[in-house]
Amino acid sequence: MTKNGTSAATQHSLHSVPSAAGRIDWVDYAKGICIVMVVMMHSVLGVELAAGQTGFMHLLVAFAKPFRMPDFFLISGLFLSIVIDRDWRTYLDRKVVHFAYFYVLWVTIQFGFKAPSFAAETSWSHVGFLYLESFIEPFGTLWFIYLLPVFFVVTKATRRMPPLFIWGVAALLESAHVATGWTVIDEFGARFVYFYSGYLFAQYVFALSDRARARPALALAGLALWAFIDGSLVYAGCSEWPLISLMLGLSGACAIVTLGTLLARAHWLNFLRFCGEHSIVIYLAFFLPMAATRTLLLRAGLIPDIGTISLVVTIVGVTGALALWRIALKLGADFLFERPATFWIAPKKPQAALQPAE
Repeated sequence: MTKNGTSAATQHSLHSVPSAAGRIDWVDYAKGICIVMVVMMHSVLGVELAAGQTGFMHLLVAFAKPFRMPDFFLISGLFLSIVIDRDWRTYLDRKVVHFAYFYVLWVTIQFGFKAPSFAAETSWSHVGFLYLESFIEPFGTLWFIYLLPVFFVVTKATRRMPPLFIWGVAALLESAHVATGWTVIDEFGARFVYFYSGYLFAQYVFALSDRARARPALALAGLALWAFIDGSLVYAGCSEWPLISLMLGLSGACAIVTLGTLLARAHWLNFLRFCGEHSIVIYLAFFLPMAATRTLLLRAGLIPDIGTISLVVTIVGVTGALALWRIALKLGADFLFERPATFWIAPKKPQAALQPAE
């Protein structure tokens, strides 16, 4: 925060291009890139597991692995300085209850689709156990929105502690590659440093975007160098080594910020911006069209190439989720993607000029 109480994120965002809804262009582009990469990862690995072989899309997934989730978490922390000093009731409503609502709703929906196959393998009583366990051990693709509230609460609870100390501990946890077998513990250790970096270093992230917008040729050169280093370390098999993984996560997050800025500057691939604006919609619903398309294509055998199947499944996963969202709105099922007033624990106020982190 600056001396006059204005967040660094707010100040630097003035150099970016906001939409009519007060959103920052490159942030939505970067989030769009992230959510597409997430859908791609689940689609590709799911197809390859079911088919028992890999395709050309496997290389893209491997290339993106060091930075795919670090960037998502870094962006999620960018605007936290604007809201972190709110009273606990309002803060918990926006940053905990909000995500808890969607987690409970969508884990129930996912179980509804998967329960019959689970019961066939074990029993219906075991299915009930698995459902209850999902509130301790995040289920499937929903671990991200399970973990975000934990990050929000920890960051607010420790805001009076020396920030660099918190960041240092988080960096050590990432480098330790904690592996207990419990998703919350392991992913907290692996990801919190990126979320906290977005919060702590927001002014530098926005400054990086400003420089990329002002000097696109230099930004492109930097992206080329980063892509070579990331690809080389992934190919060499050392991208997950301690410190190297942290370096690749942070540099990759900066690269996506830069790429998002360049796309926003050129007004290219506006679909990515739209995906970023509705990233939570895609994240919640993509598993349905993804799984259905994967099963259909593999059983039909119309496309022999695994890489092509993976690409089609990825595209349908993204577009299908957005289609489900539009259908839900038309049918009056807004509660699937918008939290009803019944589940608010603090008064709803007009949205701030800058988009909150999702």
